[in-house]
Amino acid sequence: MNFLAHIYLSFDDPEITLGNFFADHIRGNKYQHLPDKVQKGIILHREIDTYTDSHPIAKKSSRRLHQNYGHYSQVIVDIFYDHFLAKNWKLYSEVPLEEFVTRFYGLLKENSGILPIRTKQMMPYMITDNWLLNYANLSGISNVLSGMNRRTKNKSRMDLAITDLKEHYTDFETEFTTFFSELITFSRQKFISLCED
Repeated sequence: MNFLAHIYLSFDDPEITLGNFFADHIRGNKYQHLPDKVQKGIILHREIDTYTDSHPIAKKSSRRLHQNYGHYSQVIVDIFYDHFLAKNWKLYSEVPLEEFVTRFYGLLKENSGILPIRTKQMMPYMITDNWLLNYANLSGISNVLSGMNRRTKNKSRMDLAITDLKEHYTDFETEFTTFFSELITFSRQKFISLCED
C-alpha cells in the first residue's frame, strides 16, 4: 500500500503512524534507536506490505498492468489504491480528509527529529503539493505517477499508467473496495497484537 493507506491503518496512534509512514526509508533492523511504538509502526508497515503483495485481489490488479510495466506494476497498484481510498474517504472515516492530512503533516513537523533523512527530504514536497489530499483526483495521481517515472529516469514509464487507470477504472475500484475491507481487518488485528506486546 501507499502513504495514505499506511497512515490510515495506524488507527490514530501517533507513534505507530510515524513508523508506519516512514518504514520504507528504514533498512533492515536499523530502527532500534527509535521509540518502542514507532518501531512497532515499522513492523506493522512491513506486515501490511507482505499481506498486500501476497493477496490474490492485489495480484489480480497488478497482473492487469504487468505487460506494460513489469515489476513496477505493484507500485502502481499501491498508488491507484490510495486514490480510491482518498476518493471514497467518507466511507472509511468521519474525519474529513483535509483535516486528517493536515493533522498528519503537523505530526511530521512535531517529530522531525526522528525522521529518516529520506523522509525529511521528501516532506517539504509532500506538504507543499499536498500529495495526500490530491490523491483523491486523477490529476493528483497523474502527478504522482509522473514523479515516480522521473525517479526511475523514465525507465518505468509509470507516467503512462494514468491511461490504464482510466480505462479499467471500475475494475480497479471494485478490487480495491473488496481488498481494503480485508486489509483493515488484518491490520487492526496486527495493531492490537503489537500494542499488547
